[in-house]
Amino acid sequence: MVDDEARILAFCLGLNVPDSQVDSSGSVFEAIQKFTGIKIRAKAPSFVGARMGRPEKAKQREMKPLVHALFPVGLAGGSRRNLSEAANNAAIEVDLAVRRCLGCNEVTFMVKCPKCGSETVLEHVCPQCGRSFRADTCPVCKVSTRSYARQQVNVRALMISACRKLGLPMLSLVKGVKGMTNETKTPEILEKGILRAKHGLSVFKDGTIRFDVTNAPLTHFTPKEVGVSVEQLRKNGYLHDYEGTPLTEPEQICELKVQDVVIPRKCADYFIRVASFLDELLEKVYALPPYYNIKKADDLIGRLIVGLAPHTSVGIIGRIIGFTPLSVCYAHPLWHSAKRRDCDGDEDALMLALDTILNFSKVFLPSQIGGIMDAPILIIPVVNPVEVQRQAHEVDVAGKYPRLFYEKTWQNEEARQLSATIDIVEHRLNTPAQFEGYKYTVPVSDVNMGNPESIYKKLGKMTDKLHSQLILAEKIEAVDADIVAKKVLTTHFVRDIAGNLRAFTTQKFRCKACNKKFRRLPLLGKCPACKGELTLTVYRGGIEKYLPEAQKLVKKYGLSEYYAQRLSMVEDEIITLFEGKKPRQICLTAFST
Repeated sequence: MVDDEARILAFCLGLNVPDSQVDSSGSVFEAIQKFTGIKIRAKAPSFVGARMGRPEKAKQREMKPLVHALFPVGLAGGSRRNLSEAANNAAIEVDLAVRRCLGCNEVTFMVKCPKCGSETVLEHVCPQCGRSFRADTCPVCKVSTRSYARQQVNVRALMISACRKLGLPMLSLVKGVKGMTNETKTPEILEKGILRAKHGLSVFKDGTIRFDVTNAPLTHFTPKEVGVSVEQLRKNGYLHDYEGTPLTEPEQICELKVQDVVIPRKCADYFIRVASFLDELLEKVYALPPYYNIKKADDLIGRLIVGLAPHTSVGIIGRIIGFTPLSVCYAHPLWHSAKRRDCDGDEDALMLALDTILNFSKVFLPSQIGGIMDAPILIIPVVNPVEVQRQAHEVDVAGKYPRLFYEKTWQNEEARQLSATIDIVEHRLNTPAQFEGYKYTVPVSDVNMGNPESIYKKLGKMTDKLHSQLILAEKIEAVDADIVAKKVLTTHFVRDIAGNLRAFTTQKFRCKACNKKFRRLPLLGKCPACKGELTLTVYRGGIEKYLPEAQKLVKKYGLSEYYAQRLSMVEDEIITLFEGKKPRQICLTAFST
């Protein structure tokens, strides 16, 4: 065995055989084999290309516009739907649930009677005659009844009562909603919204507070990588490293338990505020002791969360075990797979478990089709590896690959034919090994290595991203920059311009004051509801913002005349639409004979 790198290089270059001639018709590998007598193979016989996925994300979920309280304010709260501003009015009129107290027969919209504290039940109200019935159909009007009606609400009295209960002054901004979208028009208690506003939190449509984050699979980690001490990990069940040695050092590699997660530092900071909100809610509203008592991120270790994928209705219980500076949620492949049933994207929501249990309600969900989607209607406490997605069963957990595997790669054998030779999750199902004993083949010095933020997110404008993409394409030998430019032009710019042009001609009109939209411009010229000023929803700038860049691409990369003519026709159409035919200035002498 030769340890001198210089001698190895000289040997491979054939310097020890000075009279050898290189056959230019052969490959480099064939020449090296002729010089050395050693058969050299390509490092990778084939390559797999992949398109860029979604950039990393770690951000709190906010409805647009942001909402603190699921409480209707109508037009009284102004453009910001401010409950504090609405409190300046004597009363506001909004659609709210009609409930009757079982104790004192008081009619209210609250779940508990404000007079005697007894529970209330929903009434059935006829939308035509306004009378209440127990039946689903009005016997007089012969129409279906509903559980809400237009009511006058004294917001000022409600806000003063809620602030007094919380021991807080009246806040300057507590954002509500214009109107409830759920079937019964049942609102939240204002105390929740005031506390969320105090802690800088936003509520989702179902009453929960969420943090959206990109998924990333992880099976092994070190205490140092996840930013926690060995003592903290030992308290949470990590007594040995993945080889069975007692855990004593921060550099030892541990195997991640199936339902343990490593959350971003940004998420930890947000959850500290959520925990403070929940503790204050328990103490001041429900007269219960605080639950979390969290002062710093380390206090979140061992706390339970709920993970929920979009377009699903089942949350999965997880446990916080560490933190990462990256904008991803590290978790076991089985846990990520248990959340998602349809492989739709790679971004899920995280919620503190107590917030989900305490504040979620199906009552708040919109009555429209799809209202129950993206809501934790069910919660799975234990992940069953048999029931997760099939893709997770195909994850290999081998410590090394057999020689047969490498030999078959040269024969282009199908992966399915070799699955029996590799240790994968599927082979471990219905055994204790389905939960633990996973191995890995390629070690890394730090799972948090690499760029913490992609350049795609740092570049704000789409044109900046395009220029960076083309500069990179020009530098890469294997990429034809003109083909990249043509693809961007045909799949993005031309479609975007044409789509925005079509949207302009079919757009709605919006009231600046109450945000009400109209398919046609009202004859009054103002909003019929509040007499506010009307404005467009699509503007000229949004249509032609990419037109100059598209024309530059055609010119710079010498694309075919077809693209230049197509853009020219679009430009003419925009000019015709916004400017029309300008009248030609005629001189007076033209009328002389």
